[in-house]
Amino acid sequence: MSGSNTREGGSAVKRPQGFGLPPQETGNPRAKPGGHKSVVPPPQDTAELSHQDDALLTGRKGRRAARGIRFAVASTKPERETESDSEVVDSSPDDRRERRALLALERERRQYERQEIRRFTTFQRRRRRMWALGLGSVTVVVIAVWAIAYSPLFALRTIRVEGTHTLPSAQVEAAFVPLRGTPLPLVTDEKIQKVLANFKPIETYSIEALPPHTLVIRVVERTAVGVFAHSGGGFELVDAAGVVIDTPAAQPAGQPLITVPDGASGSGFRTAAAVIRSLPSSLRSMLAGVSASTSNNVILQLASGEKIVWGDVSEPVLKAQVLDSLLRAAPPGSVSVYDVSSPLSPVTG
Repeated sequence: MSGSNTREGGSAVKRPQGFGLPPQETGNPRAKPGGHKSVVPPPQDTAELSHQDDALLTGRKGRRAARGIRFAVASTKPERETESDSEVVDSSPDDRRERRALLALERERRQYERQEIRRFTTFQRRRRRMWALGLGSVTVVVIAVWAIAYSPLFALRTIRVEGTHTLPSAQVEAAFVPLRGTPLPLVTDEKIQKVLANFKPIETYSIEALPPHTLVIRVVERTAVGVFAHSGGGFELVDAAGVVIDTPAAQPAGQPLITVPDGASGSGFRTAAAVIRSLPSSLRSMLAGVSASTSNNVILQLASGEKIVWGDVSEPVLKAQVLDSLLRAAPPGSVSVYDVSSPLSPVTG
């Protein structure tokens, strides 16, 4: 455009001044990644725009000029950057290989994660199954034990006592009548012991349950070694431990009268009881009494009145054999004393 005035159609039109071409971009239109274009708009001559002739806007040529002015003003606005202008498409072979390698690694990572998730899930399912199986088994066992322990199908109905000699078994069985109807697994040792404690002749016992309704009680009775004469009259039948088995009014046959200074708690009684237990039954049945002033001076009294000097508890088998020979060689009534305290040198007199 020129700055001179032109006359057209008899009207004077003044061309706008101060508007040049839109500014050109400098430098490479494609910046590296992270770079931006630098667009610097030229300064606008606003004073010149404000002094345009009113005639410019009235005529046909004026409207065209106005449109040119608007285009020139619009062309001076900064252009918007687009993402495609600022991005750099690097399509070199090395970059493509790197991207492929990264994608492959990403696929491997995802595959590994999926495998780990599947493995962990399988382990969790297996563990849950094991827990469920264990809890189910425990539940079944608990229910079964409860059913056995409390079910009337296993109630105690028959009680059988074995091993009694001095005690009538029927008497012992009758003592267990209150336990009938109790579930067999609930008949405990404590309950049985509480019943048997009332029978002094019983030393030990064992039990055997025979489901569904039978209980067998096997007892071992105490072995009496003799009697103590009671100060108030009567006797006390005792075993080797000094436990009173019975209190008969008269001396039982075959049970010698024990005479010791300290009673059942002294060493004399223990020595006398040990000697009595070591005697053969044939000799023991002949005894009427046993005395032990000390643990080394045990004297046996035969029912026929003869005395046997036994000594201490040593060599009981040999002493019994020697005494048996002496009794055959010198029957009771022919001598009054048999001394076997030294079994290798026995003496009669």
